[in-house]
Amino acid sequence: MLLALRNAVLTEEFDYGFIKHALCAYKNPRVKINDLLKKGKIIRVKKGLYVFGPDLAREPYSKDVLANLIYGPSYISLESALSFYGLIPERVEAITSITSKRKKLFNTPVGIFSYRYINPAIYSYGVTLHELDKNHSILIASKEKALSDMLYFSVKMKDEPQIKKYLFDDLRIDIEGIKDFDLKKINRLSGLYGHNINLFHNFLRGLK
Repeated sequence: MLLALRNAVLTEEFDYGFIKHALCAYKNPRVKINDLLKKGKIIRVKKGLYVFGPDLAREPYSKDVLANLIYGPSYISLESALSFYGLIPERVEAITSITSKRKKLFNTPVGIFSYRYINPAIYSYGVTLHELDKNHSILIASKEKALSDMLYFSVKMKDEPQIKKYLFDDLRIDIEGIKDFDLKKINRLSGLYGHNINLFHNFLRGLK
């Protein structure tokens, strides 16, 4: 049974409907699912969302994929996206995302997932669908949007020197990575996000 279940599920992350279908030969799939949970063969991330336990896992599950699935609509951003693009040196443990719904925090058996609210009017621009492999794609902020989100949730900056201090002292961001930012995208984001991103746009123009 376990081999058949493992072969039926191509990814490490799956929902209740999928596993229920995979166990449809059983008279009561729900009872079998509870048994698998008790034995640690599968792990409940949240209600209706699971990953395989160590005995059945073929590869590590993706926290980025789970972040999209746990709460939506949402996209990965802020420190997690900056780390994903290699723009900041720190490895981020909690996965940080943006949502157009209420802010949420999920403390799960596989990690912490944080969601911050942003106005739906500025939610969509700069969100990209990134293919991790043939079975996985994630919604993640472009690098320009990820940094704009960081600046949007930061204190109001006074001037470009304060922007520079925030970027290089606080975030320890890679200056070469910033130089590759698309000025047109930052200009568009500054029109949506306002003051801090306007300052960053002016600062970025000086680096080009």
